[in-house]
Amino acid sequence: MNTPRLRIRAAGFSFIAQAHPDAPQTFAAFTRLLPYRQKLIHVRWSGEAVWVPLGDFNLGVGFENHTSHPSAGDVLFYPGGLSETELLIAYGGCSFSSKMGPLAGNHFLTLVEGREHLPALGRAVLWQGAQEVEFDWESPQSRCAEAGDDPAAAGTQGQAGGPCAAGPLIV
Repeated sequence: MNTPRLRIRAAGFSFIAQAHPDAPQTFAAFTRLLPYRQKLIHVRWSGEAVWVPLGDFNLGVGFENHTSHPSAGDVLFYPGGLSETELLIAYGGCSFSSKMGPLAGNHFLTLVEGREHLPALGRAVLWQGAQEVEFDWESPQSRCAEAGDDPAAAGTQGQAGGPCAAGPLIV
């Protein structure tokens, strides 16, 4: 079976991320939000990373495959607790934390293409401010396959009511 992949677009860059096999619940819950659009801002306490602050948003998952020290290209989901819920993309040295102290987020995605653009993404967010980010399936076929839908059998992909018909969610 192929590992599911997402496309992440931010600040004019495109990345491909692969699901981490040790965080299936986080990946499954997050992909129900796709396509997902938000704003990236630069972290304040964690080092070289960008993040999406999500306040009290509840994705419905607890901790799995969590780490405080992501590598460049790791994408974490922090389900909340000591600090607000958030998504974090490490682009360099990172020790995930908040003003309350160290945090651990679920490592559910790993960038496998476009990693060479991570430092430029970090600089753009740091020096130019908040940047649009979009997470979506790498291809429409990936979206339907992960949802268990066969677009060929269903007729028109994205048909109203089918698993391929989900619209964007902005939290």
